[in-house]
Amino acid sequence: MKTSAAVSSGMLQPWRYRAVLFALLALTCLLLFRLVGLQLAQGEGGAQYLQRAGDARSLRTVQNTAHRGMISDRNGRPLAISTPVKSLWIEPKQVEINQVPVLAEALAVDSEQLLRKIEKNATKEFVYVARQLAPSKAEQVMQLDIQGLHSDTEYKRYYPAADVSAHLLGFTDTDDRGVDGLEWTYNSLLSGTSGTQRVLKNRRGEIIQHIESVREVAHGADLQLSIDLRLQYYAHKELQAAVEKFGAKSGSVVVLDVNSNEVLAMVNAPTFNPNERSKLDMDAVRNRAVTDVFEPGSTMKPLALIAALESGRYTPETLIDTSPGYISVEGKLLADSSNYGQLDLTGILSKSSQVGTSKIALDLGGPAIRDVLQRFGLGQSLATGLPGESFGSLPDYTNWHPLHTVTMAYGYGVATTPLQLAQCYSILANNGLRKDVSLVRVTDPVFSERVVDEHLAAQINRMLLAATQQGGTGTRASTDRYSVAGKTGTLHRLGSQGYEGDRYVAVFAGFAPAVNPRLAAAVFIDDPGVGTYYGGEVAAPVFSRIVGESLRLLNVAPDALQLLATNDEQHVTQ
Repeated sequence: MKTSAAVSSGMLQPWRYRAVLFALLALTCLLLFRLVGLQLAQGEGGAQYLQRAGDARSLRTVQNTAHRGMISDRNGRPLAISTPVKSLWIEPKQVEINQVPVLAEALAVDSEQLLRKIEKNATKEFVYVARQLAPSKAEQVMQLDIQGLHSDTEYKRYYPAADVSAHLLGFTDTDDRGVDGLEWTYNSLLSGTSGTQRVLKNRRGEIIQHIESVREVAHGADLQLSIDLRLQYYAHKELQAAVEKFGAKSGSVVVLDVNSNEVLAMVNAPTFNPNERSKLDMDAVRNRAVTDVFEPGSTMKPLALIAALESGRYTPETLIDTSPGYISVEGKLLADSSNYGQLDLTGILSKSSQVGTSKIALDLGGPAIRDVLQRFGLGQSLATGLPGESFGSLPDYTNWHPLHTVTMAYGYGVATTPLQLAQCYSILANNGLRKDVSLVRVTDPVFSERVVDEHLAAQINRMLLAATQQGGTGTRASTDRYSVAGKTGTLHRLGSQGYEGDRYVAVFAGFAPAVNPRLAAAVFIDDPGVGTYYGGEVAAPVFSRIVGESLRLLNVAPDALQLLATNDEQHVTQ
């Protein structure tokens, strides 16, 4: 009866009470011992372990992406810059399936495709879900607080001049590596080296504290080009207008600074916008000014006449009988547009006489003419570094047939790029000095090599001036403010089956002002299909507008009126 009463009253027996009390005390001591051990103990299972475990969950080593250097024109105007963007990536193991549709909707992508992508890469720790987003858009997606979603800062290339400088600059890929144009040529200079740092991140992957820098970031170096963006814009506008007006297949223009041989403008049509490449036409990407070759036609006649003057058998006043207006060479009939009769060398050049040029070439022989063309850089690289640059071609026949000789003299059978042609006329403008072409702004004195006697080059230049004045084939290349020296070219287009009888290439190359040249340029219009096709009517007016406006923009003093007053002293044949 006593036991039952004790139990019912809730009284605990003494030994049981002591056992419970001892167990609680032992547990408390064990916990205290463990806590002390975790703080003091070294090695696995101690404080270092806890520190590593905590760090593994929040401490990260992240990359500081280096941005590419800026590309600018010669006056510091930006042509290519890098802007910060965000790229989103996920850890597939951490993503919850029910969050995938939410993420897909935010990124405006197909939910099923995103889910398949995650499942396919389930064993990976890093999978991109979006690249190069605007920072504001990326922040909206990150606010969804999706488990396993992270963001990194990257850089996207932006081209302020868009299609105006596209062929020259090229573009970069998604990883900001140069893949075309000068972006490719100078990729190592522009790229820089990314750095790394240790940071603390929260569970959303956001950086909450910067701990230390592991490796400093080295951003890419800037690159200043020789291009003058003002001239580039104007050349682009005029070339596009001409290609559209004449229904041409394509066109190219190159403008060189005669003093330094820097490229001040290089444009092509058709072109493309490097800022929007979703519908890119690869045929429009090619920099035709350095990759495409064509037969330069009559623009080579001045070089043939240099060979004539160098022979000592000819002077500018030497007369050639071009009657009856045609000549047969190995069964091929070569004809002028009219029977010009007696012409001196100036007349042969200004009238672009095939007969006169052919008779001189037959007298000189092919090797003498080829030697001049080689000295002017035909068949050689200009070492611009641009991808796909062509050498052109300059044949060296074992047995020189008469037809080989005459066709080379008037620009058939050889091939050149628009840049090489502009280089030839820059040499003439420099009175026979050849300088290296540069796409980067030149700050040091330019190396030059004399390839033609100065006196002979001056004689040819006076002939080229006559070719743009009354009675010459290049009158439409002249300007009201500046004197122009240059030569037209009209040639049959070379197709897969040989020369095409009804398709042409229109060319003009020259320099201005004629007496103290500042600019040399070449204009190339391929396959004009609307209206006329002659170089003097299609290409020469483009030269006139581009070079005339460029000289004005460069503050070059006009000389046209002064030239008219001193023509007699210059011994120029009108």
